[in-house]
Order: sequence, then structure tokens, then C-alpha cells
Amino acid sequence: MQRGTPALSNQSPTPDGDGADFALERFLPYRLSVLTNTMSRAFARAYGKRFGLSIPEWRVMAVLGRFAPLSANQVAERTAMDKVRVSRAVARLIKVGLIDRTTAVEDRRRSALKLSRAGKRMHEGIVPMARRFEQAWMASLSDEDRAALERLMARMMDNAVALDRDGF
Repeated sequence: MQRGTPALSNQSPTPDGDGADFALERFLPYRLSVLTNTMSRAFARAYGKRFGLSIPEWRVMAVLGRFAPLSANQVAERTAMDKVRVSRAVARLIKVGLIDRTTAVEDRRRSALKLSRAGKRMHEGIVPMARRFEQAWMASLSDEDRAALERLMARMMDNAVALDRDGF
């Protein structure tokens, strides 16, 4: 098993042509998901302890801090979170006064979300933490590795979007 990859079973795979020999721990989407979940949990422990936010709540705040005003659907698109998680996070953030909801000027049937003053202050407190965590995560990579990672991630995202849009 590769370092950092969770064990799935102590049993050996049994190749029989029906996928029983499929090594999930080597499947790229799974590996990326495990990596991002591990990184998100580590960062969430830090900001959660200090600011009392969940991962979905921080993601909503982060995207609103950069792109507001947005509708809840736009937040869901930008964060790749499902609408239910976004809706719950938005409801709590409104309840505690961290985001404001207004009627969108261009379409009165749609709400526009943005950080409140308190939300902006909290966002400004978390962003430096996010930058320090990113620096710590990237510390093991050379400048060349970082540049290559950026290029590869951009290329893979473009391909993932195309496959999602056009089908496989």
C-alpha cells in the first residue's frame, strides 16, 4: 500500500474479471478525495476551534469573500458542494449574522448573498490561517514541483469539466 493511503481490507484482491481486483486505493479520484478531505479536516480543526465554523460554512464564506454577491446556486457551483449542504450552511451563517441575504437586483426571484460586516472580519481572520496552511502543505515541494502541480491541476480540471459536460 502507498504511504498515506488508507487500508481498505486485509484481504488480497481476487481477479475474476468483474472488477473484484479494482484497487480503489490506486484510483485517482479516490486518492484526490482522500487527500483533499484530509487537508480540509486538518485546516477545519484550526479555524473550527477558533471561529466555530464547519467546512461547508467556511467554503461558503470563502467563496462569498472572493465573488459576492452570489446566489446559493452560484455558491454551490463554485464550491462543488451539493445544494443541500450549501443551503444548510447559508441558513446557519445568516442566523449567526455572518452573511446577509438580499433580493438580487437583476432577478427579484433570486437572493443575493454576501458577507456581513462580522462575516468580513471573520473572513479576514481566517484567510491568513489558510495561507499559512497552504504554505505548510506545499513546503515539501520544490518551486518546479509547485509549478508542475499548478499546470497539471489546471489541465485535469479542464478535462474533468469537459467530461462532466460532454459525458464519458
